[in-house]
Amino acid sequence: MDEVVKKVVEVLKSGGVILYPTDTIWGIGCDATNVEAVNRIYRIKQRDDSKSMIVLVDIPARLNSYLKEVPEIAWDLIDLSEKPLTIIYPGAKNLATNLLTSDGTVGIRVVKHDLCERIIRALKKPIVSTSANISGSNFPKNFEDIDDRIIHSVDFIVPSEHDFSTNTRPSSIIRLGVNGEIAVIRE
Repeated sequence: MDEVVKKVVEVLKSGGVILYPTDTIWGIGCDATNVEAVNRIYRIKQRDDSKSMIVLVDIPARLNSYLKEVPEIAWDLIDLSEKPLTIIYPGAKNLATNLLTSDGTVGIRVVKHDLCERIIRALKKPIVSTSANISGSNFPKNFEDIDDRIIHSVDFIVPSEHDFSTNTRPSSIIRLGVNGEIAVIRE
């Protein structure tokens, strides 16, 4: 696995785009601080750039580097969540500006997937995670479901033997307000 992580980090540092397994479904990813790489994902997905994408971090403490303030309730939600949970936070910072919504929010998930954690730790930056599908199409439940246009558009594909997830669904998504208000976006 170390060679795969090394190759992925090399691709991400050069502004490349990867196709990789996550703790949910297969995703398309890049360095979440690289505006051009994020733009490239929008083009690959044929997705309007006004639609946000999820950012993955390896540990909860890393949230402090990318949010002006982490609402107190977030720590409990992350700790207690039994399945992958993406939280939309206000006050994003230090991320590619084209990842943020017009109100400055961003969806971040503390990933629970060994390969993803290793990649983020080695890169020393968060990575983008968006479903590996053309916008408007169904998300892939496994590697075999991924559209050839996606496969041929990325710079590196993580070998499928690194897909240890038994989950075939996207994460749950909730939105947190500055005062701890909670809204469920996707269960």
